[in-house]
Amino acid sequence: MDPGNHSLVTEFILAGLTEQPQLQLLFFFLFLGIYVVTVVGNLGMITLIGLSSHLHTPMYYFLINLSFIDFCHSTVITPKMLVSFVTEKNIISYTECMTQLYFFIIFIIAEGYMLAVMAFDRYVAICNPLLYNVIMSYHICFRLTVGVYILGFIGSTIHTGFMLRVFFCKNKMVNHYFCDLFPLLELSCSSTYINKLLVLVLSAFNIVIPSLTILASYIFILSSILQIHSIEGRSKAFSTCSSHISAVAVFSGSATFTYLQPSSVSSMDQGKVSSVFYTCIVPMLNPLIYSLHNKDVKLALKKFWRLKNVYE
Repeated sequence: MDPGNHSLVTEFILAGLTEQPQLQLLFFFLFLGIYVVTVVGNLGMITLIGLSSHLHTPMYYFLINLSFIDFCHSTVITPKMLVSFVTEKNIISYTECMTQLYFFIIFIIAEGYMLAVMAFDRYVAICNPLLYNVIMSYHICFRLTVGVYILGFIGSTIHTGFMLRVFFCKNKMVNHYFCDLFPLLELSCSSTYINKLLVLVLSAFNIVIPSLTILASYIFILSSILQIHSIEGRSKAFSTCSSHISAVAVFSGSATFTYLQPSSVSSMDQGKVSSVFYTCIVPMLNPLIYSLHNKDVKLALKKFWRLKNVYE
């Protein structure tokens, strides 16, 4: 379709999470609280691990990166969403919209692969404990982490690059609380077949590959745990994996529901609800899950508070 026959869209209006006025203020304080907990939890986790020498291991190196990804992921989305609760029209410029989309995709892809890397780390720790320090050396951990971010940048560059080629009609109302792929494609005047195909193919790749890695890791982990004869040994092995399994279940479930359905089948309103989980709830829950279920983190917290009380 010829762009010359249509006006150029320079800004969008984000519809927000709800259109019911009586819920706006309630949602504002609810998600403000969630964001504050997310920021404090993830930055606190990064600081705690950085200051605790006994946590300077591959597992917690990856956890620092997961916390960083969650903090960035939430910060890309939540502040703009909060604006929609207190303004009549939540306007976002075309440039800001594409920027938000770009960084959102980077961090959602990176989170999936980081969870896969953490599953591999647990597999090595439980199934090959004697070779753990050799296999999970600093250089290997660094390369795995860099690989996670590179995959995020590649996926985001492809999606955003093709989105920049889409021509938008006069309708500027995005039926979402942030600039996501399917809601933006609904406003297109030009063909979006390639874009939607890319969403399905790349989303499948970026969900299936980490999921298969996690599944394979836990099959081997479960097999090794079942060979442990002592109840205490099994319990300790399970405890090292429980936090990670909880984080994977919530993130993968909500992301799969949103991106592996054709847009004609998946309701945009349902998409809003499911996306709340991986944009707001998961980044808040991860530091809570890893701190409440992890004895090493609890010990580090106790030491931190003791030192704080001594200096006070």
